[in-house]
Amino acid sequence: MSRTTGPVIALGAVTVANNTIFNGKPMDWRIPIATGLLAIGANLGEKAFPQGAQILAWTALLATLVTRLDPGTPSPVESAITWWKEGGKGGGPGRGSTGGGGSSGGSSGSREV
Repeated sequence: MSRTTGPVIALGAVTVANNTIFNGKPMDWRIPIATGLLAIGANLGEKAFPQGAQILAWTALLATLVTRLDPGTPSPVESAITWWKEGGKGGGPGRGSTGGGGSSGGSSGSREV
């Protein structure tokens, strides 16, 4: 396994986790497919220019962590900070606003009565 494979796979995993887990969006299967193709391309690029391919892979991972890839979706770092501030509860910013808040509003009020 080449040295670029780890950062490239992490880049895809972070993107999928940010979209599906933190923000409650449906799974986009184009991301894992593109990640696999990018891992193959980075492996080939590493054979031609090893140091440059590794730097590019790590730079892409860092950029993915701090950049909004979709204007309507927070960056992974923003999503993780929101999750941390909520105490690790809930599914992130997207889940609480989609109408699934019935358990937090109605049932907690009936327990207190």
